[in-house]
Amino acid sequence: MSEGEIHSFNILYTRYYKKAFLFTKSFVHDESVAEDIVSDALIKLWEILKTKETDHADALLLTILKNKSLDHLKHEAIKAEALHSMSSMSQRELEIRISTLQACDPEEIFSEEVKKIIADTLATLPGQTRHIFIMSRFQNRSNKEIAEQLGISVKGVEYHITKALKPLRLRLKDYLPVLYFLLLIE
Repeated sequence: MSEGEIHSFNILYTRYYKKAFLFTKSFVHDESVAEDIVSDALIKLWEILKTKETDHADALLLTILKNKSLDHLKHEAIKAEALHSMSSMSQRELEIRISTLQACDPEEIFSEEVKKIIADTLATLPGQTRHIFIMSRFQNRSNKEIAEQLGISVKGVEYHITKALKPLRLRLKDYLPVLYFLLLIE
């Protein structure tokens, strides 16, 4: 950039910066964003003025500022909509959790019907799988304790518990809190 170009840019900057900044800030409501937009707009105006003469530099600058400000505000609107959408989804999910917990009836969880479903499902399991599951979930033994007592690996214990949980999840799908309370995987 030559000294003459720097001088002409400084004149342009001095002449337009303050009013361009105030105009832009009145729309974007952020000083640093307004500064960036104005700086970009002044550089763009200067580049245009280097290639052609115009009697309407003010109008040209205003157009550049308007378009850059609009681009920024549209981008902000998209971000705000995305945040609102995520917030709405979180709110709906929270409401579902609240209503599910409010509908949770401990009497129902421990009802004879649920106990019967669990007993009937366990009765269909192979003997060792049933025995390991009962030791884990109803006798509160650790996988390591079960493995040592039965002479099998911890992975073997985990396999049998997983094998038992599959039909229980299926049969108790209407009693979701039961699954979380009674059958939670370690």
